[in-house]
Amino acid sequence: MSPAPRVRPARREDLPRVAALAAEHAAFEKAPPPAPDLAERLAALLFDTPEPRLACLVAESAGGEVVGYATCSPEVSTWAGREYLSMDCLFLRDGTRGQGLGARLVDAVVAEARRRGLDEVQWQTPVWNTDAARFYDRLGARGKEKLRYTLPTT
Repeated sequence: MSPAPRVRPARREDLPRVAALAAEHAAFEKAPPPAPDLAERLAALLFDTPEPRLACLVAESAGGEVVGYATCSPEVSTWAGREYLSMDCLFLRDGTRGQGLGARLVDAVVAEARRRGLDEVQWQTPVWNTDAARFYDRLGARGKEKLRYTLPTT
């Protein structure tokens, strides 16, 4: 009997797979690809620091293959005057969606927020990703419209 699908914290040996999934995620969102050395960068952020800010969770299929991931880290809301957990990424490979792993990843992110003493999780998704919006709405999340900007410093 094969093990049940599950979500767990990423291990160092998962990071090449997480980097490959991040590349699929970027392609799905029509974004530039991640850094070529992403696995090494993630290792430094997750495992080579005494108190890592970043958390990375992976979703495993029933066969034990890593098929998705979520990353999150604390941020500060000036208006609320408190920290919250920002879920930077949540991605499941095509063909693995609709099996409950997305909800398990979100549950694990919420558990990470609680572990850190934070009472809110925030994230964003492209406006054209209506499947994700429906999924998040079913979880009870509320969308807020904003434009996201980036400004390179180099």
